[in-house]
Amino acid sequence: MADDKKTNEYTIEMDKLDHGNKDFEAPAPAVQPRGPPAAQLANNPILPVLAYCGSSILMTVMNKYVLSGMDFNLNFFLLCVQSIVCIVAIQTCKASKLITYRDFNSDEAKKWFPITLLLIGMIYTGSKALQYLSIPVYTIFKNLTIILIAYGEVLWFGGSVTGMTLFSFGLMVLSSIIAAWADIKHAVESSGDATAKVSTLNAGYIWMLINCFCTSSYVLGMRKRIKLTNFKDFDTMFYNNLLSIPVLLVLTFLMEDWSSANIARNFPPADRNGILFAMILSGLSSVFISYTSAWCVRVTSSTTYSMVGALNKLPIALSGLIFFDAPVTFPSVSAIVVGFISGIVYAVAKIKQSAKPKTGVLPMSNPPSVLAARA
Repeated sequence: MADDKKTNEYTIEMDKLDHGNKDFEAPAPAVQPRGPPAAQLANNPILPVLAYCGSSILMTVMNKYVLSGMDFNLNFFLLCVQSIVCIVAIQTCKASKLITYRDFNSDEAKKWFPITLLLIGMIYTGSKALQYLSIPVYTIFKNLTIILIAYGEVLWFGGSVTGMTLFSFGLMVLSSIIAAWADIKHAVESSGDATAKVSTLNAGYIWMLINCFCTSSYVLGMRKRIKLTNFKDFDTMFYNNLLSIPVLLVLTFLMEDWSSANIARNFPPADRNGILFAMILSGLSSVFISYTSAWCVRVTSSTTYSMVGALNKLPIALSGLIFFDAPVTFPSVSAIVVGFISGIVYAVAKIKQSAKPKTGVLPMSNPPSVLAARA
């Protein structure tokens, strides 16, 4: 589910695994093989990086495929199916002892339920934005969420924004402006009803703006709430998806049209199997993203992971040009490039910031005493 979308933009602090002293050499007869080829392959840093990127692209492309159907309007149902698939998948993995997470606890569920509501708002508005916008534009505008989260951390968690980080924010805003201009320019100059196309884009921009606020609220709220529960990655995934299922079921039956005519319009017989398969695969891809992100950090480092998250935006944006009819023009490609560069600059800025003391950082920072008083 979209819960996993935060892992694209935030690093996980974890030390590298100690692979032992390379200077030590055992006598020849006592030398043991390092392990089976499968184990060596699992510790190869290239494989988890590719798996992480592939999972991110898969989820975005599958969601776009479902949402780009003619008059698709069962967004809550789509999210509900993804949650159910995710719960079944991680429960199966837990039963197979591939992953571990805590069992359901009603007290923890009550503490976490407000965060689940924020998540539903985030993924619903994200699905609506992706329905109206192309994947490259959606990916570029998603960067704006980083700005809101960064200054939210300044206000509530004593975070800071360096000059280099601020420069990356400027590039993010610039890439969004170029992307919007390229989209509107292509809509006006293309054949057909230009007014209708521009209206569709405007609806997408409004949903994207709401999604940015919902996403930042979810991430900041989760950071504060997670201190009370001490959840790990799969604990968060389990509670988010489990608690969201009843809410999404109520919303889809109360707010969406379940008439036979509308079902036929959303799932035309010719494409029904493909749409259902894409919905299931998009739910599985959220599990893949969570697992591969943890795998990537374990095999490489948090620094490498942060750079991968920045570089990952480029193939996701390009997937929209390859698999869908996103316009390929000089302004649209320029927006992708500027957005890609902004991601790299932001990742480098965060790496440098984490490598030095958090004192005297500009342009904005809050002393811990102020935050303690607010809490």
